[in-house]
Amino acid sequence: MPRPFSLSNPLTISAVLFPNFELLDVYGPLEMFGVLKDRVSITIIAEFSGEIASSCGPRGVADLKIADAPAADILLVPGGIGTRIEVENTSFLNALRIQAEKAGIVASVCTGSALLAKAGFLDGKRATSNKIAIDWVMAQGPRVHWVREARWVEDENLFTSSGVSAGMDMSLGIIEVLFGLDVSLEIARFAEYTWHRDKSVDPFANLQAPDLAN
Repeated sequence: MPRPFSLSNPLTISAVLFPNFELLDVYGPLEMFGVLKDRVSITIIAEFSGEIASSCGPRGVADLKIADAPAADILLVPGGIGTRIEVENTSFLNALRIQAEKAGIVASVCTGSALLAKAGFLDGKRATSNKIAIDWVMAQGPRVHWVREARWVEDENLFTSSGVSAGMDMSLGIIEVLFGLDVSLEIARFAEYTWHRDKSVDPFANLQAPDLAN
């Protein structure tokens, strides 16, 4: 049964960028939501508007400054090696927390949960992250109830996912909550994507490769 989130029509989605963000963390979930066409409106936000380089090189373009962005139905926070710098960026974290507090749903991918944790938004909540970097992420939020083994974790209006591709699984889970299972299954078929529907099963929970951590 859909949960009683107060959302608009079309559904407004704000995706956060920062230098050295992870490409798939952003554009994988946005592809899933974007299939909904006129049922969603997507905006890219960042500390400063304009072009921002990803960790892989290609650039994204932020439409608005995060401090100027209106409240979103869904706030999407990606990870990436750039999180190592942004966890020390107080002005960015303050703006991120304000946006998270205004959003209907907050969703993070990979080490994006480290940013939300360092901003204080995850205190007292259940959350997960990329298992490659889980120890570092956990250190950013000692008052968070971290789940070491999960594809994604739901805690009321908070959704946090494991590494990179898990963001697409989580996004389909959010779509199921908001629009129903049939819609999520149809989007997965359209994208020719094998959806890992069981959020409690994380095949990468024991992954150890700290040199690749993002």
